[in-house]
Amino acid sequence: MEYILQILGLYNLSFSEFIWVSFGTLGQLIFFSRWIIQWLSSERSKTSIIPVAFWWCSLVGGFITLIYAHHIGSFPFMLAQAIGIIVYSRNLYLIHRRLNEKN
Repeated sequence: MEYILQILGLYNLSFSEFIWVSFGTLGQLIFFSRWIIQWLSSERSKTSIIPVAFWWCSLVGGFITLIYAHHIGSFPFMLAQAIGIIVYSRNLYLIHRRLNEKN
């Protein structure tokens, strides 16, 4: 296990730092999963589409990553995530509004 942590550059982390890095990595994995969801949805429908799950993964992953960026004190990282969260929220709002208009 130590060898794997050393290869990943995580060997010298305290437990607290390891938890934070794991949290940030979780956010990135959720954020990345949106592309897999989009790809599989497009393949299934044989056309390029962006499913609602794409926007939810963007929002949740972006929010977790924003918290991590704040923890490490990276303003450019925080700014990028905050702007993204606004876009993802707006898209979810527009989808919600459109679905309510149909009913």
